[in-house]
Amino acid sequence: VVLVMSVLGFYIITHWLLAFPDNPNASFRFFLCGVVGMVCAYIIVLSTQYFTDYAYRPVQSIAEASTTGHGTNIIVGVSVGMKATFVPTITVAVAVLMAYHLGASTGIGDGRSSGLFGTAVATMGMLSNAVYILSMNNFGPIADNAGGITEMSMQPENVRDVTDRLDAAGNVTKAVTKGYSIGSASMACFLLFGAFMDEFS
Repeated sequence: VVLVMSVLGFYIITHWLLAFPDNPNASFRFFLCGVVGMVCAYIIVLSTQYFTDYAYRPVQSIAEASTTGHGTNIIVGVSVGMKATFVPTITVAVAVLMAYHLGASTGIGDGRSSGLFGTAVATMGMLSNAVYILSMNNFGPIADNAGGITEMSMQPENVRDVTDRLDAAGNVTKAVTKGYSIGSASMACFLLFGAFMDEFS
């Protein structure tokens, strides 16, 4: 729901603030740049959830490896961690290239400046869900504290089972917010380096 609202809001804002009378298609292309950023954020969130939630194979494979010793736990854990970086890396690279070419295709100014502006719009599109995504980070410490209180107050084992599941869900939400933050920061870094090279080249 939040993603749909962000898309609608971004469409209105780009057509309001980025409307060029001599180039009517420019605002729509910049809107597409924002959508690219939102899709990038969504893919990173899904990828992070897949690699950190106990309901999916990566975490289950680490749990299975833990039954045979410390060595297999470390080997499988490191391999899963390395694989987890692949999808976000490719996603950010593709999003930056798509946003740059969409911005450059608007024909406003020279292609390099409009391409960098398209990357900036994509970064803002990615950050349009920041409040919602980052607020999920609050769930983790709350669930963790609930588990600690349950353990210190000597609650029955069935209560601890519930808080353990809540704690696991809290760890996933914390991982999702960290993945989202790093992804948006990496897009902003591409933009800053591009602006730097454009200024001093």
